[in-house]
Amino acid sequence: MKKLKIAVLVSGSGSNLQVMIDAMQANRLPIEIVGVISNVADAYAITRANNAGVRTVVLSHVENGKKMGIRTFESRATKLLHEWSPDLVMLAGFMRVLSAEFIQSAPCAMINLHPSLLPCYKGLDTHERVLKSGDKWHGCSIHLVTAELDAGEVLTQAVLSVNVDDTPERLRLRVQKLEHALVPFTLAMIAQGFLVLGKVPTCLGASLPIKLYLD
Repeated sequence: MKKLKIAVLVSGSGSNLQVMIDAMQANRLPIEIVGVISNVADAYAITRANNAGVRTVVLSHVENGKKMGIRTFESRATKLLHEWSPDLVMLAGFMRVLSAEFIQSAPCAMINLHPSLLPCYKGLDTHERVLKSGDKWHGCSIHLVTAELDAGEVLTQAVLSVNVDDTPERLRLRVQKLEHALVPFTLAMIAQGFLVLGKVPTCLGASLPIKLYLD
């Protein structure tokens, strides 16, 4: 099977990047991570990628030491993506809002991992907001990236029940475990052709989003 070439954008610790690296190295997924781009110079995700021998580029500051603006970041990232020619761009803990121009100029589809059951709780602080609302269900979603924040078509979701003793941190850790299951599941669906990403994504034998109930 031809391997799915993936470019990954990161900003933080990279735990989901590590899941992808582990699955790639163990041949559990037919993927090849062709490069990692970080907008944070000291993100631990960079260490994870370097340890795995994955090509890594940091786009956090310009030559004079000033923090890189979003337009400069997007210009340089676009050039890299076209050089790498991935089949898919994955945003895994990437914490900048991207412009419509950047998304449209990407050489392939772009997906994002978000810690809520979209369309509920777009944006930040999802775990705190879920607890405050009293919702009984929470989880994470993988969706197509569009110019509107967290508004693209939802492809897959993993769901858990909220416990009465959950705190924001406890809930974050529980949802992170879901993420570590949802990411390889979704990539396998795409790599094997069961989930086709176009302007209107399609899935063989199932409707979108595909839900995993894990707890």
